[in-house]
Amino acid sequence: MAPANTTDEASSSHVTSRPAPPERLKVRRDFVHAATGRRCHLPPFTVQMAAHAPDSLPRFGLTVTKKVGNAVVRNRIRRRLREVLRLTDLPAQKGHDYVVVAREAALHAPFAALQEALRQALVRLPHAKSGPGNARKKAKNSVKSIK
Repeated sequence: MAPANTTDEASSSHVTSRPAPPERLKVRRDFVHAATGRRCHLPPFTVQMAAHAPDSLPRFGLTVTKKVGNAVVRNRIRRRLREVLRLTDLPAQKGHDYVVVAREAALHAPFAALQEALRQALVRLPHAKSGPGNARKKAKNSVKSIK
């Protein structure tokens, strides 16, 4: 007859340690606040960054719009990006919020390429331009002035 401890040891040996997922953005105002900050554009996605509480852990949010595809495609991209966030050692700054806005290229890009693109974006962000561009406003103003 086997001792009771054997089953506990066997079950604990099968437990794999998985990296903890990063903190998440959950409220719309946090996503909107990140959109007003710095941004970095890469083929699979755009990453937006804004300051939050100074000593807080970095928080991440994902956005996959309907332009990318139907619900199945959007969910697949979202799952891939969540896994990239979980498995990649990210050079994210404390006290900042990040929003990853996915593009269709994120669906077909190799996983390693997604990881590298996210690392590149997080390294470039502190030096990137701040705030959303005014290209639309400038274009509208120039059209009005011609008329």
